[in-house]
Amino acid sequence: MKTQISNGMLVSLIIIFAYPKAIGITQGIIVRDSGGDMLLATCMAMVQGLFVMLLTVFIVRKIPGSNFIDQAQILIGSAGAKLVGLVLFLFFCGAFGATMITYVYHIRDHFLPEAPIALFIIVALIVGVYANYHGFEVIGRLALIGLFSVVIFNILMLIGSTQDFDIKELLPVFQSGFWNTVKASRHNDTDWAVATLMIAIILPMVKDEKMWGKSSVTGIIMGWITILMWPIFEAGNLSPEVTGQYLVPCLQLSRSAELGHFIHRYEMFMIAFFAIPLFVQISMCLFCASHVAAQVLKLQDRKPTLIPVSLLLGGVGYWVVSDRIRAMDLLAMYWPPAALTVAFGLPILLLVLGFLFKKNIGK
Repeated sequence: MKTQISNGMLVSLIIIFAYPKAIGITQGIIVRDSGGDMLLATCMAMVQGLFVMLLTVFIVRKIPGSNFIDQAQILIGSAGAKLVGLVLFLFFCGAFGATMITYVYHIRDHFLPEAPIALFIIVALIVGVYANYHGFEVIGRLALIGLFSVVIFNILMLIGSTQDFDIKELLPVFQSGFWNTVKASRHNDTDWAVATLMIAIILPMVKDEKMWGKSSVTGIIMGWITILMWPIFEAGNLSPEVTGQYLVPCLQLSRSAELGHFIHRYEMFMIAFFAIPLFVQISMCLFCASHVAAQVLKLQDRKPTLIPVSLLLGGVGYWVVSDRIRAMDLLAMYWPPAALTVAFGLPILLLVLGFLFKKNIGK
């Protein structure tokens, strides 16, 4: 595959893929499962995500210039590659649905409640398709801007949320039990799972193969740092009990923050800095899904698949977010086992196949 983006862009993409959903909707689900141990569950998810990310990098490096679909083609033939491609395509359909939940429920419910859901889906698709037609490099550059937005937004939240912070809300630890906390971490694991399978597709397009492992670790650790302050401040300012009552607790934290005496709509800063990472994530979901579709269909260029794939993903996104109860059931009950099975299962499967069919790699 053609080298197109730098390792710095890769780090930014990893962070942005995990950040938008992880700071709000994910924390709301985690706190309802584990109470005040939401911080510990988030830390556990980072360790698990780091392990699978490094395993993915190791597997891609085994056959230079090949992503997971290419490796399946080499190891088990065309039929196996198409099966792996289909699994990845369905995975990114699910990831797009989860992204739409984050996108629509942040912006529509709190700022434009009278606007039709279809309008938000159409805007997302227009932005995502436009970015994809300009190329993967453009999305990578936008990711650097998105990372800057994340950092600025976190700094503003840190300034505005310290005065009412009560560290006692974070104690005692493991109040819900160790294994229940481990179980609750699966919701944040899904955020890292999307980032992991994203790099399983794009890693051969990243410059300097020697830096892949370091960049992936840096992305996970920096992403963890940017995400970690949210469960800390959501619990410390709102309390775990109050946090669990909100679908999007990060917006409620933004509303309770104070930046001087004259800025009363702090959540407007949130949307201003939050929108860029969200649209980059939407663009990358469309990129990965169209790229996988092109590989399965054996097309040299992914652009012919972009419009059909975008319409399909847009339909999935609309179906998911049009019913709030269905959306949260899918996100909390069905998406974690499905996403984690693919994110853990595919790397392990390719690792085993690589061991069994070493001769094919040489050929």
